[in-house]
Amino acid sequence: MSHSDIDTVTPSQQAAAGALPPLASQNLDAMLDEACQKACAAIAPAWPLDRSIAVNPHWGRTGDAVQTVAARLSLLAGARVYPSRRYFLQAWTNGTISGADLHAARHHVAAAGQALLDEQQCVQALQGEPALSPIPLLIDLLDVDAQRNTHLPWRQAITHQISQTCAAYFDHAQADWQPERGGGLYAFWRDTLEHDPGIGTLMGLPQLHRQLNQLPPTPDLAIRWVMEKVDLPSAVWPDYLEALLLNINGWASWCAYLDWQARQAGGRDHSLRELLAVRLAWGAILLNPALIPGVGTGVRALRELWREAPAKLAAAQSAFAVDEVWQLALDLAYQRRLASQLGAPAAAGAAASGDRGVEAQAVFCIDVRSEPLRRALETHDRHIQTIGFAGFFGLPIAYTPIGTAASSPRLPGLLPPAVQAGDSLRAPGGPGAPSPASVQRARQRHFSIAEQWRAASRWPAAAFSYVEAFGWSYGSALRHWLKIKPHERDRDDLDGLPKRYRHLCRPSLDHLDAAARAEMAARILRLMGLDRDFAPLVLLVGHGSQSANNPQAAALECGACGGQSGEVNARILARMLNDAEVREHLAAHGIRVPAHTVFAAALHNTTTDEVEWFDLDLLPAAGQASIARLRATFAAALDQVRRERAPQLRIDATQQPARLLRTLQRRASDGAQTRPEWGLANNAAFIIAPRELTRGVNLAGRSFLHDYDASHDGDGSKLEQLMTAPMLVTHWINWQYHASSCEPVYFGSGNKLLHNVVGAHIGVFEGNGGDLRIGLSRQSLHDGEREMHEPLRLSVIIAAAQQRIEAVLQKHAHLRALVDNHWLHLCHYDNGILSHYCRGQWLAGHQNDISATASGPRQHAA
Repeated sequence: MSHSDIDTVTPSQQAAAGALPPLASQNLDAMLDEACQKACAAIAPAWPLDRSIAVNPHWGRTGDAVQTVAARLSLLAGARVYPSRRYFLQAWTNGTISGADLHAARHHVAAAGQALLDEQQCVQALQGEPALSPIPLLIDLLDVDAQRNTHLPWRQAITHQISQTCAAYFDHAQADWQPERGGGLYAFWRDTLEHDPGIGTLMGLPQLHRQLNQLPPTPDLAIRWVMEKVDLPSAVWPDYLEALLLNINGWASWCAYLDWQARQAGGRDHSLRELLAVRLAWGAILLNPALIPGVGTGVRALRELWREAPAKLAAAQSAFAVDEVWQLALDLAYQRRLASQLGAPAAAGAAASGDRGVEAQAVFCIDVRSEPLRRALETHDRHIQTIGFAGFFGLPIAYTPIGTAASSPRLPGLLPPAVQAGDSLRAPGGPGAPSPASVQRARQRHFSIAEQWRAASRWPAAAFSYVEAFGWSYGSALRHWLKIKPHERDRDDLDGLPKRYRHLCRPSLDHLDAAARAEMAARILRLMGLDRDFAPLVLLVGHGSQSANNPQAAALECGACGGQSGEVNARILARMLNDAEVREHLAAHGIRVPAHTVFAAALHNTTTDEVEWFDLDLLPAAGQASIARLRATFAAALDQVRRERAPQLRIDATQQPARLLRTLQRRASDGAQTRPEWGLANNAAFIIAPRELTRGVNLAGRSFLHDYDASHDGDGSKLEQLMTAPMLVTHWINWQYHASSCEPVYFGSGNKLLHNVVGAHIGVFEGNGGDLRIGLSRQSLHDGEREMHEPLRLSVIIAAAQQRIEAVLQKHAHLRALVDNHWLHLCHYDNGILSHYCRGQWLAGHQNDISATASGPRQHAA
């Protein structure tokens, strides 16, 4: 394609003349379609607020090395992937990174195929950031008005206009009046723009609305027409289109989520492709000499700049080589410290020492917040064995509470639900339960009254009379909100359910027969490593968070449970495993649960460090007595955990136990509290190994711990499941924190104090507009004085044969890409030696006695 200038013939005029744009040839159409697919595939999904889970925002880019992605994003959007060099300088100066770490990092990078960088060269590079500027988009080159203070910059105005349009289009829950959406996002935007003359005023283009007849009628035609006009080299089409999507990255991520969900259901959602057409179509409007004199000059400049993109990318990739070295050095510094701890003699001693044996087994979610509690329990009672397992307890369910139509997945976002769970009504002892129909009617009646109350408060004509009549009740609610009073953790699953029924509604899979439930239970128990040697009491401990006035509360819940608490999954599995029929069928699977073994469900509140117990009334007397004996142990362990956490929350850790608990409870109930807890901040490692490797070791709540015994995994199938599911979930968590820390503009949600919820659950604006914000807020990463997350790449440490680990990598290309492209570190642990996998070889790593190589703080600035 070659055009010396920009013609003004519209698509409708071309169609009337019986002509099509040159780009309509089959070959060029296919090339453009491929470029659009690549650009859209680079955008990772962002889950809605009510089921928020951590996501690696670079998930669609993991086919390239981190260094390559860092170079591309710096040029496409000015976005950062690595920590700042100022951060690396501080870590080098204060001794966090030792000389040995830097030496090892330089040679690891060289082993991966790059040139060996000189140490002095690496240190000297910390004096400044890479001198790289993003390649301009068309909108940047056209917006050259010297009187910039008279209007919004066009990039900002367009982002705002598209964002407001998306907020209206995708909102199916918050607005009372819903628009017509039948034609798709592009048609909706086109209609909106035609009825919005104000956007021209904002941009300083009062004649803009007169040019809207240029808009192509369909998204595909818009994409073809604009790309034909700008006439960029085909090699840079995917990059240019991705740069456009990054300009509206928040909404692009939401559209990617819609497609992710559609794919899991066997379909497709094309909103992201239409959003790309919308962003491109703005070029179709502005590429008009009648609107912008000299527009051809800007287009020619765009072509010249983007023709240089491949050379600029190569230069940027070279520039970021030193950042890869320092990121690796920071990662290795942590591995060095961790290696010095692993395998050390456990201070708590082995579980079940003495004649009493193991009296209780407690299965916890692998979430990093469970590590301090596991350690504390084992310290206070050596007859408790703790086990780490994925927090959804292996149940691939979606859960619908009785009397509602709200179904929420209770498993990792990577997986689609396979089974629908609901509620059963069961009174203590069996009889006396109400009918499901009566419970449904009572709940729906409550929802109906609540909806009438809500509607009465929202209709404009009723506003003044409503406030006059009921304002006093709102004043009472406000007083309760300002006067902080600790309250119990809210449970959305009980919303609208009369109190007289709440203790009777129990999550279940009773619609499955005993054989099907037993088959599911057998698979779970084997993966859990709990298919033999059962203790008299087995606890299934999920976790959940508690906060008030927090739109992002789901991000503090269990990511393995789809951004919900682990209560439902723990209760369902405990009831399944206590069922006599299920146990009979388990015997056919080779798993024999002793008659005296009892399973109980509990939940760890990670904000207050309390434990809730469930369905104890259904347990036999012996099981209830066992839990009663354990309560004192749990109380002591939980108090220990609160005291460990208190300094990070700037709470006095020396106060009396009851007062410390009360302080945390008030914090969890305070609607003005922006940092109810630190969540998974500072996560750094995922350890797949027997508990003996970490028992008694203070891992400071930075490690995901999944129990795994290679001697009981003859065919390696358990390891494969752990590396293809929990390892990916922990990787997503790790990179969400990493990306939100290093690039808060694109991958963080900004200041929580300014958040406004969009579409009831879609996401948040920071303020009243701009792009949809995704990722973690500033308050989730910073305490006001210092960063609370160290941006490390996840170190996955596996105690299994190297050949077995390599076999899993060879079988799964996406895992191999994560490792080979340095998105995570894969390490092998054996007899105190930590080896590092690098493109088919295991590099000599740290030993648990090398802590002496760590240097103290450096007194000089590099």
